[in-house]
Amino acid sequence: MPRMLNALILLFLLTPLSHASSTLKIATLAPDGTSWMKEMRAAAKQIKQETDGRVTIRFYPGGVMGNDNSVLRKIRIGQLQGGAITGGGLSAIYNEAQIYTLPFQFRNLQEVDAVRRVMDKQIIDGLQKEGFISFGLSEGGFAYLLSNSPVKSTENMRALKIWIPEGDRINANMFKALGISPIPLPLTDVLTGLQTGLIDTIASAPIGAIALQWHTRVNYLTQVPLAYLYATLVVKEKALMKLSKADRAVVKRTLEATFVSINQQNRKDNVQALAALKRQGIQFVSPSPDQQLAWERHARTTLEKLRSDGIVNARMLNRMQTLIQQKRQDESVKTP
Repeated sequence: MPRMLNALILLFLLTPLSHASSTLKIATLAPDGTSWMKEMRAAAKQIKQETDGRVTIRFYPGGVMGNDNSVLRKIRIGQLQGGAITGGGLSAIYNEAQIYTLPFQFRNLQEVDAVRRVMDKQIIDGLQKEGFISFGLSEGGFAYLLSNSPVKSTENMRALKIWIPEGDRINANMFKALGISPIPLPLTDVLTGLQTGLIDTIASAPIGAIALQWHTRVNYLTQVPLAYLYATLVVKEKALMKLSKADRAVVKRTLEATFVSINQQNRKDNVQALAALKRQGIQFVSPSPDQQLAWERHARTTLEKLRSDGIVNARMLNRMQTLIQQKRQDESVKTP
């Protein structure tokens, strides 16, 4: 009997740990059926096949696990292993992750590309230092004002009930400087807020407005890019380290390739979504160049205060703005 017991113990000790199965529970605000979820489900299927079923990914889409803060809290207590988090939400992990989402920084996507080529890695490295692994950033697109009355200047914004994400100190300060009192709500409550009249103006990328059905409750889109939006899938590093080295390599390779694809596809989808909004009767309005410059000046004033207060990292903001100015100078040289 002791010999048999010893043999069983030896067999257990010699059994490779890589044969143990692991499930990564991932939450996202993206509804099922969106292109994001289709790509992620395809990636999960590939990972399961390539690891012979040792690694599976279970998704919780449509915000069923709550907003970004709720998801991060559940990751920290082990209820989830990861989540798709927006750039603003990532600031709860790594404050500098919000740098791209600062208002009125970019005028076009060419400026975005010039910055991201240099600074994406810095954001990903910053998240890892805080114990979270990102497999790449995916473009959300430019956020535009969507409202029930045309917005062309700061004057007619003061009568609007403008939504900002819960905990968004940067936009709260910017609107306060303009004499506007925004209404903070979790992302999951925005549609209800529009339906009840609690809010009547939102900022959203076209694909987000359609995916979350916000576009059904607004009539106008202001054609000024307010902020650049992005998201990433973050997974707790400790959860990944429980996988074998070979399985981690499969997860990393597959998800990094998936995020390259999502990033490219979202840009195409936003172009199509803008056209879809116009077809559905939403009217596009354009403020004057002077008014756009006025908004940019207000944003600079707000950011200067936030920088001096230490809320925005001065070094990263300077680096981003330098890259943007270099791109603008290069473009001005090219233009005869």
